[in-house]
Amino acid sequence: MVFQQALDLRDESEELHALLAPLDDASYDRKTQFKDWTLHDIVAHLHIFNWAAAESIRDGDAFAAWYAGFGRAMATENKSMREVTDDWLDEHESGVRGSALLSRWRAFYRDFTDSVQGIDPKKRVKWAGPDMSVRSSLTARLMETWAHGQEIYDLLGVERQDKDRIQGVAVLGVSTFGWTFVNRGLDVPTDAPYVRLTAPSGAVWEWNEPSEANRVQGSATEFCQVVAQTRNIADTALDVVGQTATRWMSIAQCFAGAPEDPPAPGTRFRQSP
Repeated sequence: MVFQQALDLRDESEELHALLAPLDDASYDRKTQFKDWTLHDIVAHLHIFNWAAAESIRDGDAFAAWYAGFGRAMATENKSMREVTDDWLDEHESGVRGSALLSRWRAFYRDFTDSVQGIDPKKRVKWAGPDMSVRSSLTARLMETWAHGQEIYDLLGVERQDKDRIQGVAVLGVSTFGWTFVNRGLDVPTDAPYVRLTAPSGAVWEWNEPSEANRVQGSATEFCQVVAQTRNIADTALDVVGQTATRWMSIAQCFAGAPEDPPAPGTRFRQSP
């Protein structure tokens, strides 16, 4: 059986690699619109959490111990996630930077997406949030690669041409409707909105019961941008109707971790090349 989520992660990573490959090492110090993270920070982040996902599949207890230590370093040593990630690179990857880090990231995601092909996609694994299936873990890696990739496309002024594999990101966005509220300590609305999206290919994807009074409708790319918090809902043409749909889209978060607010309107966009 072909593990499609692994293939999608690999293909998305390959497209991002192709975008980055022509850059010189000095370019990795350029800052994106995402919290002033540099290109280096983004590639390092994708690499360490690909490694973490592989570790969670290999040995859940080892992953849990590593992740606890990661968080402890941030809390007790007053270090940022980027600083702790760089410490890990220094210890585990000989301090690679620039194009050398890009090559290491690529080699690992290729090995990783090959290695999971024989694994039961329903196997439960530990993660930063609730446990999930291996299938969901790979979808989460696709989402993060796609989301952080958007920051790079925006910085370089390149118009992105999405593929239908972003359906995995859309599925994650819809399935984390409840998580968005729970993560903020809010009651979960009982009326999950109708979601109708137009895929990059023109196909139509739908979730939940059709409703004219409580719905999110429009571009699948823009929906994915909102749930992954690469765009504010105000900067999209999504048709959002109803109180529940409006509340959800204002705080949607399809990734694990503490609650994060979406970017302010007008702060995330494709820059001039």
